[in-house]
Amino acid sequence: MALLGGIWGASFLSIKLALSEMPVMTLVAHRVFWACLLLWAYVIWRGLTVPRSPRIWGAFLVMGLLNNIIPFSLMAWGQQFIETGLTSIFNAGTAVFGVLVAAMVFRDERLTLRRGLGVTIAFFGVVVAIGFDSLAGFDIRSMAQLAVVAGTLSYAIAAAWARVHLVGLPPQVAAAGMLTGSSLVMVPLAWMIDGAPKMPTDPVTFAAIGYFAAFGTAIAYLLYYRILAMAGSGNAMLVTLLIPPVAILLGAAVLGERLGPSAFAGFALLATGLLILDGRALQIFRKSPPI
Repeated sequence: MALLGGIWGASFLSIKLALSEMPVMTLVAHRVFWACLLLWAYVIWRGLTVPRSPRIWGAFLVMGLLNNIIPFSLMAWGQQFIETGLTSIFNAGTAVFGVLVAAMVFRDERLTLRRGLGVTIAFFGVVVAIGFDSLAGFDIRSMAQLAVVAGTLSYAIAAAWARVHLVGLPPQVAAAGMLTGSSLVMVPLAWMIDGAPKMPTDPVTFAAIGYFAAFGTAIAYLLYYRILAMAGSGNAMLVTLLIPPVAILLGAAVLGERLGPSAFAGFALLATGLLILDGRALQIFRKSPPI
């Protein structure tokens, strides 16, 4: 969990660095295309069965749209105008929207009193992190923050879609198929919008692309599914709390970014809400049963 939190936390910095030389759509195309190749190499190496059903491949295409194209593009665009650490704080709200979407779609995911309290506190944390002044005086920074939040909503919808349409597939195959779908859309779309792709001239940009494609996407997916198998979805959700501290520290050390008090207050509320959603932290307030 710590390793995955570190990898994803550093991904926000690598994206910020690559944006200095590369337009958003081209950046996302690089991210999904190279990660796709790496994951298929892993699938072939493991000898995993590749599905042939057109229905499954259609589901991969939709999954690529919801879990890659929309959130990657929105977050990368937003990150041009807001700090790296702030982007990572909003990203932690994915779990909040995940609970809400699941409650609307699945009967076994009803919104209990505890979950409702956790969602309310976490959502208020997102509002505090955005800042009431930003919401009142709408500008490009406000739009950027809302774009990142919209990306987290897309992640949540993608999780529900995967539960319905990709059940039973090896997660590594599902991830490779999803990235294939997103690559088939994103590569030509980036060519249409940004023009023919160009190789970066700055070594920092080249290294950043390699990092967020190989580590921040391909290897991170493999680690994430490993955590799901070993420790369950509750622990996987808590990884989102490990990401912002890494992103904040790297943004400050490398880019000289400084977040305001509202961002830290919002993250504290968001973390509190996520811990309530997880439920295990509440155990310390319960009385021990009599011996």
